Amino acid sequence: MFYYTYILKSKKDGKIYTGYTKDLRKRLDQHNKGLSTYTKGRGPFILIYYEGCLLEDKARSRELFLKSGMGKRYLKNRLGASYL
Repeated sequence: MFYYTYILKSKKDGKIYTGYTKDLRKRLDQHNKGLSTYTKGRGPFILIYYEGCLLEDKARSRELFLKSGMGKRYLKNRLGASYL
């Protein structure tokens, strides 16, 4: 089983959201249906980045890293400024 760390971008306001899950398709659907407290009312979303991890704690660690200043710089270099 994989755990996924993911980045979503709101088509509505352009803001990004970082999270982790074990079912990426289901979680994206939940975000787009407004079933997530943190993203409710900001959808629809597009998936712009994800990583797979074998362990849940590693996926959570990656989520925390990608939310940090160094993680944001990493994503900017990896994806380009236009995605963020």
